[in-house]
Amino acid sequence: MSALSNHTRVTRLYRHSLKTMLSWAVQRDIFYTERDRIRAQFEANAGLNQPGQIAKAIAAGEAKLAEYSHPDPYTVPTAYGGSKYARNPPVPGEMEVVSDFGRESYVVPGKY
Repeated sequence: MSALSNHTRVTRLYRHSLKTMLSWAVQRDIFYTERDRIRAQFEANAGLNQPGQIAKAIAAGEAKLAEYSHPDPYTVPTAYGGSKYARNPPVPGEMEVVSDFGRESYVVPGKY
């Protein structure tokens, strides 16, 4: 398995940071403030160019993300693990959909 590039690791770290923050901040105005704070932390490290510094900053960010992980993270209701996942099971195979209801061959017109 090949190692991920630093750019990919930083991108994933940023996205996962925002998703984790969504689990903690229910109100959007609070989330937007925290989003800006997280973005500022990433921008502060954007100028790093030494491989050792970059690796250390990424490792510190991943450790901080693990520290702030939510014990009960938000899950989209229709996604796997959500409260609405598979709530409407598929129709059983023995069920039949009749497209021409009322015009079946055994129905006598005008009798009803």
